[in-house]
Amino acid sequence: MDCIFCKIAAHLAEARIVYEDDSVIAFLAKDPISEGHTLVIPKQHFENLFDIEPSTLEKISLAAKNIARTYRRSLGIDAVNLLNASGKSAQQSVFHFHLHIVPRHENDGLDLWFLGGRSDSTDQDKVLERIKKESISDSSLTGVR
Repeated sequence: MDCIFCKIAAHLAEARIVYEDDSVIAFLAKDPISEGHTLVIPKQHFENLFDIEPSTLEKISLAAKNIARTYRRSLGIDAVNLLNASGKSAQQSVFHFHLHIVPRHENDGLDLWFLGGRSDSTDQDKVLERIKKESISDSSLTGVR
């Protein structure tokens, strides 16, 4: 078990746990970018969004919503960012699926939006054509890896 998040889920590594149930655990980030910055992870190891089972992703999403609602009351936040990086090219640093909850306050000075803008050479019509060649449907959400 080399994965730090698996160790946290198994209570073999220290973490400031804010929520836990049978399949999900959430804990405060070691290096927070805002007050209450939290990571929500499945207890079972899934590498990223491409790997995770739909039912587990649903549980993580619902836990994130409940945590954010609690933070609105307890921390007085008025907004939240939910962030995920899946894969090395997306800057994923721990290869265990995790969802960041980044609590926000108006005028907090934190700018998480995409920097650098979009490429002028991007033709969205061509992108749409390429996407439509593959079917996006609920049947693709069967958990098959």
